[in-house]
Amino acid sequence: MKLMSIASSSKGNSIFVGSENTSLLVDAGITLKRIEEGLRTIGRTGQEIDGILITHEHSDHIKGLPVIARKYGIPIYATRGTISAILELLAKEHMDPSLFCEIEPNTAFSVGDIQVTSHSVWHDAREPVCYTMESGGKKISIATDMGAYDSDIVDALTDSDALLLEANHDVRMLEAGSYPYPLKQRILGRYGHLSNEACGRLLKSILNDHLKHVLLGHLSKENNFPELALATVSEEIGYNPFTDDLRDFHIQVADRETAGTLLEV
Repeated sequence: MKLMSIASSSKGNSIFVGSENTSLLVDAGITLKRIEEGLRTIGRTGQEIDGILITHEHSDHIKGLPVIARKYGIPIYATRGTISAILELLAKEHMDPSLFCEIEPNTAFSVGDIQVTSHSVWHDAREPVCYTMESGGKKISIATDMGAYDSDIVDALTDSDALLLEANHDVRMLEAGSYPYPLKQRILGRYGHLSNEACGRLLKSILNDHLKHVLLGHLSKENNFPELALATVSEEIGYNPFTDDLRDFHIQVADRETAGTLLEV
């Protein structure tokens, strides 16, 4: 299986996950032009996308959805609450309702030869989820936009061969920054976003002896730095039972604006 971040930040998100026979996007929160540019770097096109998995309805996850869906007629997978919210928010776009495929939280479904499982998360959206995807005995997980996690999330992400995990903010930068107090409280709350420290603790709880790639994603431009996220997460997962060399996990920070390297497991 293959994983590539096309863009991952508080401003826009779209992630490619694929097998030999199936190509998926997780979210479409950037322009079609940027999505297609990212896909071209790995020799794929928008026409080859077999499905778009939407995590929730916030604009940084859906703002490019009407254009790519209209151009290619790609099936859109999302929960009932997310679909309802998208159709309300994008009412002026006149999206084709037949493109939406309603999924249940915490259930599995197939797109081509990839088995996808949705998992409920805590976020201030209407029925948000994260996704795990499996094919050929390999597992890739994408988990962002959650203010907290529990044993169900840990169980869902366990045994991943590669994953993209949210490291949204540094708590001290956020607290000292210019955001209005209510927004700070939202981000720090149970239905907000994972901090660097929380990301590291979650990662440590799901490490295994076959995890090959970790991408830290959804970084805030105002309240985080890639180097800080990487250093904080690396410190949190120290003294783990799997390795004494953090390079074994190939931890990287997903770029906010540009497509990254195609990772394979």
